Amino acid sequence: QVQLVESGGGLVQPGGSLRLSCAASGRAVSSENVQWYRQAPGKGRELVAVIGHLGTTLYGDSVKGRSTISRDNATNTVHLQINNLKPEDTAIYYCNSKMYWGQGTQVTVSS
Repeated sequence: QVQLVESGGGLVQPGGSLRLSCAASGRAVSSENVQWYRQAPGKGRELVAVIGHLGTTLYGDSVKGRSTISRDNATNTVHLQINNLKPEDTAIYYCNSKMYWGQGTQVTVSS
């Protein structure tokens, strides 16, 4: 059984930064593609960032240039750093690998 657990969300002011974490158990994510998605109230799920099993990365247009996705194989964790946060970044952020999803972590950007 694979479990993905997100953490690191919270309330942050515009212009601030957050580092989200996705801790995996049950299978190593070092050899898997891992995605971060987000879903804002009343909107569909949006792809935020991807890290491939070879370490290649891809970012959604909404966070490109201010986000970094990375993987720590020692702790079986994938991180998502978002800088210069904007109110439109407010959403629940989910981690995904294959058919497995975490429960999400809430990010609220507000002054």
